[in-house]
Amino acid sequence: MIDAGSELDPVHPMALPESTERARGLSTAEVAERVARGEVNDVPVRSSRSVAEIVRANVFTRFNLIIGVLWLIMLFVAPIQDSLFGFVIIANTGIGIFQEWRAKKTLDGLAVIGEAKPTVRRDGTAAEISTSEIVLGDVIEMGPGDKVVVDGELTEVDGLEIDESLLTGEADPVLKRRGDTVMSGSFVVAGGGAFTATKVGREAYAAQLAEEASRFSLVRSELRTGISTILKYVTWMMVPTAIGLVISQLVVKEHNLKESIARTVGGIVPMIPEGLVLLTSVAFAIGVVRLGRRQCLVQELPAIEGLARVDVVCLDKTGTLTEGGMDVSEVRTLGDADEEYVHRVLGALGAADPRPNASLQAVIDAYPATGGWRCTHSLPFSSARKYSGAEFDESDGQHSTWLLGAPDVLLSDGDDALTEIERLNEQGLRVLLLARARGDLEADEVSAGAVPTALVVLEQRLRPDAGRTLAYFADQRVSTKVISGDNAVSVGAVAAKLGMAGAEHPMDARRLPGDRDEMAAAVEDNSVFGRVTPQQKRDMVAALQSRGHTVAMTGDGVNDVLALKDADIGVSMGSGSEATRAVAQIVLLDNSFATLPSVVAEGRRVIGNITRVATLFLTKTVYSVLLAVLVVCFQVEYPFLPRHLTLLSTLTIGIPAFFLALAPNKERAHPHFVRRVMRYAVPSGVIAGVATFLTYLLARHHYTGPDALDAETSAATLTLFLVSMWVLAIIARPYTWWRICLVLAMGVAFLIVLAVPWLQTFFALKLVGTTVPWAAVGISVAAAAVLELVWRLIGRRFGV
Repeated sequence: MIDAGSELDPVHPMALPESTERARGLSTAEVAERVARGEVNDVPVRSSRSVAEIVRANVFTRFNLIIGVLWLIMLFVAPIQDSLFGFVIIANTGIGIFQEWRAKKTLDGLAVIGEAKPTVRRDGTAAEISTSEIVLGDVIEMGPGDKVVVDGELTEVDGLEIDESLLTGEADPVLKRRGDTVMSGSFVVAGGGAFTATKVGREAYAAQLAEEASRFSLVRSELRTGISTILKYVTWMMVPTAIGLVISQLVVKEHNLKESIARTVGGIVPMIPEGLVLLTSVAFAIGVVRLGRRQCLVQELPAIEGLARVDVVCLDKTGTLTEGGMDVSEVRTLGDADEEYVHRVLGALGAADPRPNASLQAVIDAYPATGGWRCTHSLPFSSARKYSGAEFDESDGQHSTWLLGAPDVLLSDGDDALTEIERLNEQGLRVLLLARARGDLEADEVSAGAVPTALVVLEQRLRPDAGRTLAYFADQRVSTKVISGDNAVSVGAVAAKLGMAGAEHPMDARRLPGDRDEMAAAVEDNSVFGRVTPQQKRDMVAALQSRGHTVAMTGDGVNDVLALKDADIGVSMGSGSEATRAVAQIVLLDNSFATLPSVVAEGRRVIGNITRVATLFLTKTVYSVLLAVLVVCFQVEYPFLPRHLTLLSTLTIGIPAFFLALAPNKERAHPHFVRRVMRYAVPSGVIAGVATFLTYLLARHHYTGPDALDAETSAATLTLFLVSMWVLAIIARPYTWWRICLVLAMGVAFLIVLAVPWLQTFFALKLVGTTVPWAAVGISVAAAAVLELVWRLIGRRFGV
């Protein structure tokens, strides 16, 4: 610790390392020797899956195995056009691998930018290095907000308090002394110090936990869980239906073996919504890339989806609504205090803290130390205490103890100065109280009886984009709650300047009820809270969650860590403490609160669009299963070859789904993904299947001769295409110019197939006569009308 005259303080423990060698740190030669022995922190912390894992996840799937086997069979028993579905799967899998590889590159690049860089002493010089470069025996410095990256033994302490809650579950900070051990995964709450690394790499206490927690994740989201549930039920339906179809085509009808196999495969393949999983991964991966371009690091992929479901955002004022820096606007002396003397006290307090926070840094900038005072003991700022302090031997030989912190904590309730402070707070100004303590800093009630000496008025810098971001959330019906450790009136004034609703009624968190239900009601009814302790932030998040809210928490300081950890989605600023970046799912590397709407919009785009395309895919699954069941029950030939359903799937699902999945979508995310999708997919699939089978039965009674089956298939294909196109037209709403063009383009493509002779031959599609084709059109129109009615009834019934 240095005093106000910048001289080495012989009393302060920071100036008394256990040995000169340890204080200087390792030499370059010693570092090289340890690296050669493998004593290096080589834990491979990855932000994404490896290329091999990406390939394996996209290629070796249950449905790719089924389709791969069917594809190989078709290559031997049917023309190449009946094997097109296999090439489509290869193309889709390739696209999925490429897109996720792009996402991996983006994540890995951003992870390097956002990586914590501890300060290590080597050759007597302190420098920031990568976590992976730490070796056994390195001397690592720590300050408020720093995460302990390896295990070690403390050699220097200065009021050091460490939070080990992420490891032990105990929320209270632990006061550390020289010689105590520190564990990786904990973080500094207050004070500072240095420790010697005793365990690095995989030997460190939290190494495996940290590696697993920071790994890119594609699971544990409602969307992906819902799709897995759907696929499980599809598999159960597919197996018995496929067995019945095989028996029907091979045994009952006694067809030519190759044609029977081809039509059997034609009935099985469309039951599999193989593109749904792939398209979901692609949509998520593209979302990661898009957010990466905005300097937003998504540490856990489901966070994109989770933030889209959020209906309450809890904001920390400092660093979120306001910029980190502050300026001293004035110092008002109290009583008969001498102004010049007060300035010297402030300068000495600033010099006494080697790791000043934003408030104290503003004081340092305004009142640099003038020398002559020696710090004998210091008390670092703590968000739990809400003040810092120091003891000095002044230049004239007097000894004094000073405190600097929150006025409403240091002053008694009836103090006259509180009226003036309240008025300043109402203007959005932040006020610190300089008070002279009567006893020593080590006293239990050091703040009791402190004599108010001066008010330090600080002006906070508002973020220029904060007002627009708050307005966005209000427009999207997402509640915002400002939760700050500062004075409630001051916080309310800042929020009011940004146009936040409810800012005119700020609430002091010290008056919050302790009961969970009562607290939840108070938090729901109010928008701005001041004097919130770290534990209260955590309790408020839990209270909102108990009312069924999905809560996001933003913050950048160590006092936000517990709440960030417990919130459904934790969002940290890139310039925030290492601890907040470690527990947050999303890190805004550009420190811009205005990036949050982009993350919300990306999540809504992914969820809303995947819900849309899932309805397309599962409509196909339902009508495929229904057609197979009807074929078995009526003991008739399966009407389609694989080439027909490949064509239909490509035009009514594959191509449109790709564009719809990546389109803008601002619809607020709704819960119960599986229920909502099946609510529309089941009736749509049933209507499409029944209409198609009616056309097929009508055609069987109309056509005779050796080519009758081809004519019947063509008529059934026409009906299925038209009904599927109407499903697509409903899902594409609300219409924009490109959505209309997309639907029309698919229709024109099908007409081209029907009109061009060589395409007719390739796809075995040729409409014969006019009676049955026009009947097919009529049945399709009737089915479309029923579809429209059913969708409207469902929408009216369930409100979505």
